[in-house]
Amino acid sequence: MNHKLVALSLAAAITAGCATTDPYSGEQKTSNVGKGAGAGALAGAVVGAAAKHNDRGRGALAGAAVGAAVGSGIGYYMDRQETALRQRLEGTGVRVQRIGDQIKLIMPGNITFDSGRAELKSHFFRTLDAVAEVLQKFNKTNVDVSGHTDSTGSADLNQRLSEQRAISVSDYLQSRGVASQRLFTSGYGPRFPIADNSTAAGREDNRRVEIQLRGMQ
Repeated sequence: MNHKLVALSLAAAITAGCATTDPYSGEQKTSNVGKGAGAGALAGAVVGAAAKHNDRGRGALAGAAVGAAVGSGIGYYMDRQETALRQRLEGTGVRVQRIGDQIKLIMPGNITFDSGRAELKSHFFRTLDAVAEVLQKFNKTNVDVSGHTDSTGSADLNQRLSEQRAISVSDYLQSRGVASQRLFTSGYGPRFPIADNSTAAGREDNRRVEIQLRGMQ
């Protein structure tokens, strides 16, 4: 029996088994759990085959099983975290994006900071409280907080302002129980706009903080 072939088939089957049909487009899509499990199974098969010199086929099969479990665990964990964030942040103005095994929260300026200021708006506290609660529950992720500005003002001013905004959000999350060693801050000034700086609405979108959640290494 060709165990290596079976292992590779297992990886494909796991991925295909997690495919669903998008109710809007009718397209087949694979959940992040399925992608993680399939990738884990494939990687495990390769490692297992290399490790089992006497029986590469059985090594590949065993490696695929272990790899699938690890891969699906990562995907499942992030799936659950994403679901919790979407539920808690619905209607707040915060956008939730899923990029592979990472989650990004985009918090625009109209709900976070006034123009030229780094103090959090008081009505934004409740939203950050909800984020902090989810982060405490899902404590196996690092939290990258980045600040961004519009293009109004000098480069030096915008750089400092973006850093201060990231720190303000990070400090608030820490005050609500998120461990400091999980939090990382950075400021990018106006370097990465997501909207047109020539309009008031675009500048408001660009004055934002983003929180990116990634698995701990």
